[in-house]
Amino acid sequence: MPSRGSGFLIAICLLLSFVAWGQSIQPAQTQPAQIQPAQIQPVQDAPAQSAPTQNVPAQNNPVQPEASMNGGDFSTVAHPKPEEIVPKDTIIVKGAWSSASDSTTPLPEAAALTNSVFTDQYFGITYPLPSGWFQKFGPPPPSDSGRYVLAQLGRSGSFELGQSDSSKGENTGSIMFTAQDMFFTPLPAANARQFVNYSKNHLPDYYQVELKPTQTTIGGQSFTFFAYWSPEAELHWYVLATQIRCHTVEIVLMGRNPKALQDLVLDMSNKMKLPGEASSTGGTGGGNVPVCIKDYATEEHVIERVQPVLTERRYNPIPVRIIIDKAGKVRHIHFLSAYPDQQKVISDALKQWQFRPYERNGQRFEVETGIMFGAAPPAVLATDRTTD
Repeated sequence: MPSRGSGFLIAICLLLSFVAWGQSIQPAQTQPAQIQPAQIQPVQDAPAQSAPTQNVPAQNNPVQPEASMNGGDFSTVAHPKPEEIVPKDTIIVKGAWSSASDSTTPLPEAAALTNSVFTDQYFGITYPLPSGWFQKFGPPPPSDSGRYVLAQLGRSGSFELGQSDSSKGENTGSIMFTAQDMFFTPLPAANARQFVNYSKNHLPDYYQVELKPTQTTIGGQSFTFFAYWSPEAELHWYVLATQIRCHTVEIVLMGRNPKALQDLVLDMSNKMKLPGEASSTGGTGGGNVPVCIKDYATEEHVIERVQPVLTERRYNPIPVRIIIDKAGKVRHIHFLSAYPDQQKVISDALKQWQFRPYERNGQRFEVETGIMFGAAPPAVLATDRTTD
């Protein structure tokens, strides 16, 4: 048996071993790294910074982002090649848009403002504007329900809703020419008078009627006149509407000063030129323009029909106006809203249609009508508050 001395010696050895092992696992204390002056690289093209003087706090300049990250779109290309830059006013992916089968037939949306004279050849409207009026923004394309903004005109400050050099903006205002194709309107209205009555009967509560719809005359033609205002905004609206070629053409005047709006109405009455067909309840073409007839493309009038087959896009409304010549052939196609592939398919089909020639009192006339392809927008149901 081992003696007591040898056991004690073994215990001492084990204790020393544990102490040595504990010291070996302790983290070594490191000295902070000292950066040598040679390790600091100067920033290129950066202004030299002088050391802050005593008792003057150092200024913390914000860190500027790299040039490649500027621009707002997080592009990493600060200076793209000229051939890679998209030209101004260019649409990369074109959606549903308006178009026509030829460039000679006038279109409703082709209104123009030249030398302060507003003209729309399709509607036969000419109006020399009073001094100081201008057009700041071009109109949008027609909607798929047949709504047009023909022109939006204003004076200094008018496009800021009356804010101008004067405190109240008394001399500012706007003139908007619009049109609604009555072939495609979702509202239960058959003419301009009913269209205005519907607007009056469905004004939001924050507007107040100043003048109920009444008949007036502009440029020697019948118009429906209607006025309302906003007490909160202190703005007044005068609405003048007539019907031309189965469109409700509206002239909407807006401003703070009712007297200035009345002067505009008087100026239009004296200077505006309109076609003889313009009327609140008429306006169905004829004379030197085609007769417009709603829902004319029925079995009663169509002899041959080729139905267009839409394969890609089928669920958007595609309103199309066509002009049928005296022989019954489609001579003009106007797409109010359609994709390019839809335009081609529908055009190829319509050019094969054959109509019975339209006659009135033994005389043949051209006919203008509308056809809705695709999915028609929902219509508003008629109630006792919709029209007259």
